[in-house]
Amino acid sequence: MNARLIFIWVLRIIAALIMLQTLYFKFSGHPQSVHLFTILGMEPWGRIGTGILELIASILILYPKTTGIGAALGVALMAGAIFFHLTKLGIVFDGDAVLFTYAVITFISCLILMIVYKDQLFQLLKLKKISV
Repeated sequence: MNARLIFIWVLRIIAALIMLQTLYFKFSGHPQSVHLFTILGMEPWGRIGTGILELIASILILYPKTTGIGAALGVALMAGAIFFHLTKLGIVFDGDAVLFTYAVITFISCLILMIVYKDQLFQLLKLKKISV
């Protein structure tokens, strides 16, 4: 296995694990998660909806034929998370910056994966253009 492939798999695992790890908190109605989405005015639909999208993104990222699509979804989700941390929640939320840090790490991992798998995204765009 070459270094490039190992690096790509490390990025996949980091992005997927971070998003999957947060699902317990979103789906179980953990007080911190409920509080966060209440501040955003998106409780409970935003919490559950975001969790479902993060689950989908994680699965797509881990499957090589759909990594680019999952990474694009991950970039969009984490861009939203970073935006809300910078505008409404603060970088430090509930006493620490863990959630913001995880969002940034996941965003960067997904962005790199999106660039590496850009051909998957271009192919998807070509398919959409043909079917219209």
